[in-house]
Amino acid sequence: MKLVFKNLFRHRLRTALTILGIAAAVMGFALIRTIVGAWNAGVTGAASNRMITQHRVSLIFPIPLPYRNDIAKVPGVTGVSWGNWFGGVFGDPNDFKNFWPRFAVDPDTYFDLYPEFQVPPDQLAAFKKERNACIIGRKLAQQHGFKLGDVITMEGDIYPGSWQWVVRGIYTGRDPSTDETQMFFQFAYLYEQVRAREPGRPVDAGFYVLRVGSPDAMARVAAAIDTQFVNSRAPTKTESEREFQQSFVQMSSAIITSLQVISVVIVGIILLVLANTIIMSVRERTREYAVLKTLGFSGRHLGALVLGEALVISLSGGVLGLLLTFPMVQGFAKALPTFFPVISVAPLTMALGLGAALLAGLAAAAVPVNRVVRMPIVLGLRTVG
Repeated sequence: MKLVFKNLFRHRLRTALTILGIAAAVMGFALIRTIVGAWNAGVTGAASNRMITQHRVSLIFPIPLPYRNDIAKVPGVTGVSWGNWFGGVFGDPNDFKNFWPRFAVDPDTYFDLYPEFQVPPDQLAAFKKERNACIIGRKLAQQHGFKLGDVITMEGDIYPGSWQWVVRGIYTGRDPSTDETQMFFQFAYLYEQVRAREPGRPVDAGFYVLRVGSPDAMARVAAAIDTQFVNSRAPTKTESEREFQQSFVQMSSAIITSLQVISVVIVGIILLVLANTIIMSVRERTREYAVLKTLGFSGRHLGALVLGEALVISLSGGVLGLLLTFPMVQGFAKALPTFFPVISVAPLTMALGLGAALLAGLAAAAVPVNRVVRMPIVLGLRTVG
């Protein structure tokens, strides 16, 4: 190892630049995998016993409220709730931090179907008692400094006018994959305000959330619900929550695929950078290796020195790259909190990053090691440069 480190620090600038290059590549690899994982957080966090019913044409079309009673009667359904996307504009519309999911929901059933949204009982009770109350996520409260009793004011877009809510609850996520950047308020408040401001405008559910007794019953339940409303004015599409979330991810499938391809290309970049350094280093020290052979060092011993040099550089760059990934991910989370509500560097990503650096080190050293092992002493002593 002493010879390995002496060789490494013979050209300190080149070694440092190589390590930095590998670190940048590993950081890019880990960052891309983390972003893709965050994009899929809604899919991985979907419950196995929840289903979503929406309009068959598109989610933007409403579904009549009376459907809830018919859906509840379908065998296998153990719970039904509903909600509606509100939209709205809070503060500066050009600031990404001011955009977060806002839903009008049924206060008596919605949180029963989402046990991962943990609301203190007293706060949930206060939310149910007050028409214009709302419950927000812990991260959303931290980002904007919202506290219990604060008033949130915004302008409506789907539902025009000025809207105000009083924060009566702050929920926390039961699981690491739970989105803590959402806002929920009473559907009754939306219904009453729209009827008062725009008489005659219908206010229906945007989607229904179902809980089924067993995941095995999902296909049968979906078929029963959709068949029931197939000839109605609002035909439905019922699917598992995982499939529902996956449909949003598929809208960006081309981007995600491109990112995954880039992450593989980055591994190739690591290999090229490291291979260039090791090949240059071995070429410069060819005569020295020949002299070591005359002193009794075996070809395998010298090959181990070259391999050790490659592995030290590659693993040093890999570790440094992973260390730099964490502040980069935190920066993404702060800059785009609502686009990446659940983002963290997974242990698998760390293992793959180090594994990529290790494999690159082994591959980059293959040709130089073979050259040193097979090099005749006389030919090595004749080498210049």
